[in-house]
Amino acid sequence: MEWYCKPFDALTASELYAILSARSEVFVVEQRCVYLDPDGKDAQAHHLFAMDSVDGVDGAQGLPQLAAYLRLLPPGVSYEEASIGRVLTGTAYRGRGLGQELLNKGLLHADRFWPNAALRIGAQAYLQKLYESAGFATVGEPYDEDGIPHIEMVRRIHH
Repeated sequence: MEWYCKPFDALTASELYAILSARSEVFVVEQRCVYLDPDGKDAQAHHLFAMDSVDGVDGAQGLPQLAAYLRLLPPGVSYEEASIGRVLTGTAYRGRGLGQELLNKGLLHADRFWPNAALRIGAQAYLQKLYESAGFATVGEPYDEDGIPHIEMVRRIHH
């Protein structure tokens, strides 16, 4: 498995296709949320993702498959703070701790890109404990987004 973190303009067409396909598979189809995933923010984001090479027929090299993904947005795009969003682990890669590894790598990149910025996320409520373990604290009340309970969380930078 290979990890990449790229600005939008550095993504290949194949990588972008894999990212948008995975996001649609998880957020639109699997979670049954009818919304337009490409929201105009991708061009301002860094895209962190893991690609896994999958063997094709007769052991031939198949197309790489997106295993995990998140996007990092600078302050002022989604929130006043920097943010992490569109966090996903591909269905074939769940239950292996990849989500934790993805989050850890995402936080390292966010700290590198915006060293003095807090991070704000709109997390699915069932993932609250995962984000708390990474230093996020709940702010505000739970809310419904596309029929899924969410909670806003902030991770402050402590110096």
